Amino acid sequence: MAPFPVFLFLFLAIPLAEIYFLIKIGSWIGALPTVLLVVVTAVLGATLVRYQGFATLQRLQTTLARGEMPAIEMLEGMILLVAAVLLLTPGFFTDVLGFACLFPPLRHALALWGLKRVMVAPPTGGGPFGPSSGSAPGQRTIEGEFHRDDDKK
Repeated sequence: MAPFPVFLFLFLAIPLAEIYFLIKIGSWIGALPTVLLVVVTAVLGATLVRYQGFATLQRLQTTLARGEMPAIEMLEGMILLVAAVLLLTPGFFTDVLGFACLFPPLRHALALWGLKRVMVAPPTGGGPFGPSSGSAPGQRTIEGEFHRDDDKK
């Protein structure tokens, strides 16, 4: 599926959903409580993203200290960035999506799903220093010593 139609749909559908929910909730609880609720969710969301971001950064540093690649932690950090943007966007629909991204098991599952989608299988026939590296199929490497004739003068 082409990304442009998807982004166009999201660009139109999300603001319309936000306006719809703001009007419905505003007519139910009033205008001022609705605005206060939007502000409170933004502040609460920013605070939670900050704490979880520091925890993810600490896990990332621990993973690096062990000599491992922190791929899951990096993807979780990106999901937290998306959560922050969603929570700071005024509206209830984006707040629900943002708070869902703050739920650690869901965030971890999303990171694993994203990691599986972008993983590239290693080439067959050896690793980076294995038998197939550095030469095309059918070529062979001859080891030996050499000297320059210019060095003897």
